Amino acid sequence: MRGNRANQIQRKRNREATDWLLRNRDPAQTAEEKAHFEDWLSDPENCRTYRIAETLMGDARSAIQSDPVLRNIRTEPRSRAKPVLSAIVLLACATATFLALDGPMRLKADALSGVGEMPVLTLEDGSVVQMNASSAIAVDFAEERRTIRLLRGQAFFRVASVPERPFTVEAGDTRVTALGTAFDVRYGALDTEVTVTEHTVLLEPGGAGSSSMRVSQGEQASYDRASGKTDVQPVDGIVALAWQRGQLAVENAPLSYVIEEVGRHFSGRIVLAGSGLANRRVSGTITVSDTTAALSFIRQALGVKVTRIGPLIVIR
Repeated sequence: MRGNRANQIQRKRNREATDWLLRNRDPAQTAEEKAHFEDWLSDPENCRTYRIAETLMGDARSAIQSDPVLRNIRTEPRSRAKPVLSAIVLLACATATFLALDGPMRLKADALSGVGEMPVLTLEDGSVVQMNASSAIAVDFAEERRTIRLLRGQAFFRVASVPERPFTVEAGDTRVTALGTAFDVRYGALDTEVTVTEHTVLLEPGGAGSSSMRVSQGEQASYDRASGKTDVQPVDGIVALAWQRGQLAVENAPLSYVIEEVGRHFSGRIVLAGSGLANRRVSGTITVSDTTAALSFIRQALGVKVTRIGPLIVIR
């Protein structure tokens, strides 16, 4: 219980530190807001957390300085408005880079995986987690329970048996409690998927009126957050966990889903141009860890055009 409360307090500090960091760089900040900040900063733990956030923002400034285009921008102050405008532009650049460096998520997560990374972690209770690329989790263990928050992406869990301490994964408003050993959770842009490879889990979708259900070995439950509906289908565990081998095996899947998975392994952005493309259907085994090969597969399968402009890929 004590550890759980400490984690909650620290995460609250992290959120507040990020908020203050951005507010303090607003030229229009009021004296009252400054006074509130000084009062908040008087707490030593708040101060320590704020310094960490400042370090991350410093990384953002370093990134700007290392970019020759941004570094060489010069603004001649021909009027009193120019310095203010320059400050606003630099604030916007630093804030955007802070977000690009994943600053807010770094303050919330205990573990993050980068583009193309699929790390395997062993938790303090002996449970093992493998994260998909571009994923993040927060660990909240207490004496009476074990909770993992899947903040984004996908992770596979092999749970150490401790019956008196239930093991639960939270993905948004969806809760998955292990009643056995191994399962996979994918927190997608539109839906949440739970695949059970050993024994059973208790799934509690977060939609209004949704009821809890058991999902057994060899089944995959898909919870559509827009409609609030949950669909359970049989699934081949080897196929469902193909992402662990850098692959995606799909049957009549929407292109938007496939692009989301390919995007985990791409440091830029992939955009679908045209409202009809997202629902085009794709079937086959795609090597998502190889962006060029994956896009070539999609181009041949659907007859679409793929245009790459630096870090941006447009499919039309």
